[in-house]
Amino acid sequence: MMAVPPCAWTPAVGYDAAMSAADPRPEDVAAVTAWFQTLADHVQAVDFAGARPIFAEDMIAFGTFTDFMTGRDAAERAQWRNVWPHIDRFRWRPDIRVLVSPDRLQAVGMAVFDSTGYREDGSEYDRPGRATVVFERASAGARFVARHTHMSLFRDVPTRSFKSKPERGGA
Repeated sequence: MMAVPPCAWTPAVGYDAAMSAADPRPEDVAAVTAWFQTLADHVQAVDFAGARPIFAEDMIAFGTFTDFMTGRDAAERAQWRNVWPHIDRFRWRPDIRVLVSPDRLQAVGMAVFDSTGYREDGSEYDRPGRATVVFERASAGARFVARHTHMSLFRDVPTRSFKSKPERGGA
């Protein structure tokens, strides 16, 4: 587990008062946005193995099928495998919001997604939702990994989709 300062959201040595969590550096916003695109690519490809490195091994998540999941393996088992093979056209809307800690070691990304779900009769339905992801990294400029995810469908969207497609590369 990566050591994170206990007060990561308070001003650090050399903190620029003109820079705040609500006004992150463009390269940090780009890093968070790239993470979201990477996840979308893995969801579309049903690539569980490829997605694992972008999540912390001891992540904590909320999902549609389990209230709390502790650990990336648990999230994959309880959430990813119940969703990714059964949907199509998963993508993030472009207005991703990003907050970054002053030391640039933590970030929060908030995004809205769209996807296509399938009823039991095979007919399609729109499957929009939202996500909040808490990120961390070892040093400014390093890649972010997800420490916490909370993904949920919008109100009144069916939680089950019935299409099945194969996993990329097997288990």
